[in-house]
Amino acid sequence: MTNTDSKRHVETRPQQRQGSASQQTSSQQTWRYAVAGLSASLVGLGLARFSYTPLIPALIAAKWFSASDVVYLGAANLAGYLAGALAARAIASRIGAVRALRAMMLLATLSFFASSAPVSFTWFFAWRFLSGLTGGIIMVLAASVILPHTSAARRGIVGGVIFAGVGLGVAASGTLGPLLLQQGLQQSWYGLGVLSAVLTLASWWNWPAEAKADAAPSHQAKHHRSSPAARALLVQYGLNAVALVPHMVFIVDFVARGLGQGIAAGSRYWVLYGLGAIVGPLVTGHLGDRSGFGPALRAAFLIEAAAVLLPTVSTAPLSLIVSSVVVGGFTPGIVPLVLGRIHELVPHSTEQQRATWSHATTSFALFQAAAAYGFSWIYAQTGGDYQVLFGLGGGAVVLALAIDLGLALIVPRRS
Repeated sequence: MTNTDSKRHVETRPQQRQGSASQQTSSQQTWRYAVAGLSASLVGLGLARFSYTPLIPALIAAKWFSASDVVYLGAANLAGYLAGALAARAIASRIGAVRALRAMMLLATLSFFASSAPVSFTWFFAWRFLSGLTGGIIMVLAASVILPHTSAARRGIVGGVIFAGVGLGVAASGTLGPLLLQQGLQQSWYGLGVLSAVLTLASWWNWPAEAKADAAPSHQAKHHRSSPAARALLVQYGLNAVALVPHMVFIVDFVARGLGQGIAAGSRYWVLYGLGAIVGPLVTGHLGDRSGFGPALRAAFLIEAAAVLLPTVSTAPLSLIVSSVVVGGFTPGIVPLVLGRIHELVPHSTEQQRATWSHATTSFALFQAAAAYGFSWIYAQTGGDYQVLFGLGGGAVVLALAIDLGLALIVPRRS
């Protein structure tokens, strides 16, 4: 080896070490951001939405509200979620996405403490609406802030970690909620508020630095026209929301009253639903990274259709367990797949990706709210026929799959 070769060999070692250290630092930052996103989705989506469900019997028993009032209060959260999805980008453009996320976590925390006193129906309705608003804004902004700082090979799994917070909220609502209720209804709201405050504080400094350019929408993005596949994805995501409603709203009541197994049995299936929701986004995100988000999304629609329709074929315990876990898994698990698919369809514009994801979240919220009210009406008109609801939910996701397959056949021929 010559002196020159020796010098080159010695010089490359520090460079290799520096590169390795840089990659390690980048990886640590990525997971810090992901945990901040998980905390946000847990507070604004998991707790603010799903912790209300197990508190409903206690609200009625304590005579805070009547049974009919409780239904309207639940609808207030859905309305707030839709409003948040619509307003998220405008708020981010005014104060910045990271500031908006921190503010929404604070607002969600405040809503728990404000709900600890039944001042009036209007007071409670307003805070349920605001808690839904925080969820809609967090759903739009959390991933769009974090994923641009994530390598393409990790976007699926990082998105999965972010939205695993939704599953944690579902699971907590079936386990933590009853434990808190043993201390009293008012103390339950305090407990949720304290947990939310801790998560807000823990994530406060872990968000990525936001570039000024990201806060304001670019003129190019406004004039960019979405592809047919991107527009179809918005409809597919909305149809997926319809498919989730029968389990999300009716599975506990179906087991408890429809099958005559009681509330305790129904609650156990809700916990299974929540456990599936924790694991689901991690599995689907990893699958998207490995196989591509288009094929993974088609596979998800097919599996989800079978799981939603399963109760129409069999109500055996094993069938209900599989159906609850799988549909629970896809409740947040579809999110990293749709996000990843948007990045594939709109690869060169961060602002257009954010706009498309905002439209997708709005589509999901609209379809979900319409399905929740529509299925409730159908349930009443059919005399409590749960099978019809599961059949309609399964049909919706089959239609989403058909749109995707049809588009795959038509677009290549045209091009």
